This record gives sequence, structure tokens and C-alpha cells, in this order.
Amino acid sequence: MSAKKINIAIDGYSSCGKGTLAKELAKELHYLFIDSGAMYRAVTLAILRNDIEINDVVAIENLLPKLAISFEYNATLHHYQTLLNGDNIETEIRTMEVSNWVSPVSKIEAVRDFLVKQQKAIGTNKGVVMDGRDIGTVVFPDAELKIFMTARPEVRAQRRLTELRQKGDINTTFEEVLENLRSRDLQDSTRLNSPLKQAEDAIVIDNTNINREEQKLLAYKLAYGKIKSLGLNS
Repeated sequence: MSAKKINIAIDGYSSCGKGTLAKELAKELHYLFIDSGAMYRAVTLAILRNDIEINDVVAIENLLPKLAISFEYNATLHHYQTLLNGDNIETEIRTMEVSNWVSPVSKIEAVRDFLVKQQKAIGTNKGVVMDGRDIGTVVFPDAELKIFMTARPEVRAQRRLTELRQKGDINTTFEEVLENLRSRDLQDSTRLNSPLKQAEDAIVIDNTNINREEQKLLAYKLAYGKIKSLGLNS
């Protein structure tokens, strides 16, 4: 285990910019970035592709061992891409269809056990920035730095709608996105297995009224401060 690195857990609500911040932190620190939400979206996509009913637990359990989820950095586009069995699925997993099903899929115990086991293994050697909903409470409960992100639902919905528009979706409405976010918030925070909640030692960042650059600088300050306090070299 590297004595010079820490694990950073970034949790929070959907469309709070968790992934963006996690990527920026990972790049700044030369750490490994893992988007746990994309892993759940990948499983959701696989279930939809195979026409498996959400309540068909046996079929889902049989499907999971056949799934290999990984990430690669696209130097041309300057962002990470999610791969499912070697195929780039980054665009497909960001559709509204997947968004509408990812929370119910995330509640399935077999799915969570399958992915949490992988996520815990990734963090064994430290130097990981992982974002999601239960990273600081379940996956990395001993993470040296935990951040919990939030923002008003209406602000998050507008950000998500802008993202969809940039990807060519001109049909989804603001109201549909807002309802989807509120539904996911409720499902994620009330599920019995690994619900979305703030870890007791997490630092809250409410980015309703701060921009991306301000948020990034705040996160950098928190990360470098934690590394320095532990007597480590960044």
C-alpha cells in the first residue's frame, strides 16, 4: 500500500457535478478516477440490452459475471469513458432511458454486492478518487477525505438538461428531468441497501451558488490540506 496517497470519496445527489469534480481532483493529484455511478449505469444498460425484467433477480445474477466494466482516458476528448466488455458505452449510459432505470437497478442487492466488491478492491492500494452515493459510508468508510455534494433540485435539473441538449437530446423537457431527479433522490435515499446519505465526517459542498472553478479550488484546498495534515507528499 502506498504511504504517500489517500483515498477520496465524493458522494451526493445526482447532477451535482460529482463526476466532474472527481475527475479534476484525480487529474490534479495524479490519482485513479472511478465513476461508481457509471458502473451502475453499465449494469442497467446490460439488463436493458438483454431484455431482462428488473424483478427477475435470477436472470440478473446470471448476467453479472459476464460483465467486465472498466474505464479509459480519452486523451483527444480529455475525459474518461466507460467500457462494457471492451465497448465504449459512455453515450448510451447517459440517456434518459438508463437514467429512469438506474435507481431501481441500484437497489438490487446482487448488483450492489457485485459492484461494491469491485470498488473496494480498486481502493486497496490508495490513490483513488471515487464518486457515487455510498462511497464514504460503504465503499471507502475509512477514506481520508470525504466530500458530500448537494444543490437545489431545480439547479441540478437545468444542468442535466443542458448536458442532454449538448448530446443531441432535444425532446426531453425540464419538467421530465426534474421529476426524474426527485424520483431518484427519493429512491436512492430510502433504499434499504446502502442508501444515499452523508457520512458523519464528510465535508459538505453546496454548489447551488458557486461556479465550477470555485468548487474545484475548494476541493483542491481540502485535498492538499488533508495530505499535508497526514504528513504525506502529494
